[in-house]
Amino acid sequence: MTEGLIIDDNRQTADALQQMLGLLDLPAKVAYGSSPAMSLLASFIPQFICLDINMPGVDGTEVLAFIRREPRLMKVPVIVITSDDQPETRQQVMKSGAQAMIIKPVTIDMLETAFKKAGVMT
Repeated sequence: MTEGLIIDDNRQTADALQQMLGLLDLPAKVAYGSSPAMSLLASFIPQFICLDINMPGVDGTEVLAFIRREPRLMKVPVIVITSDDQPETRQQVMKSGAQAMIIKPVTIDMLETAFKKAGVMT
């Protein structure tokens, strides 16, 4: 099975998310921030991407824009996971090409619903 990719600068959050996805039989690599993610995406096409928005340096919206411009990655489902629950953030994220958005703190049920919406799970 192909692995997904979790992109989050908070190690604790990323590791917890990786464990939850494992319980849903969705293995994933972790990139602790946008720079490591961009390096990894140069040679890895994930089954899905879980993306935090608020990261230092290159933020998640810029990473999402890169993913949607890159021919190898443009069809990869992206689930944004963020603590920013502003309506304008949701609108921007969905307009930019994310398949779903989850507000932290994340539960397994929230993940399952988002991954079904994104077509990653049935």
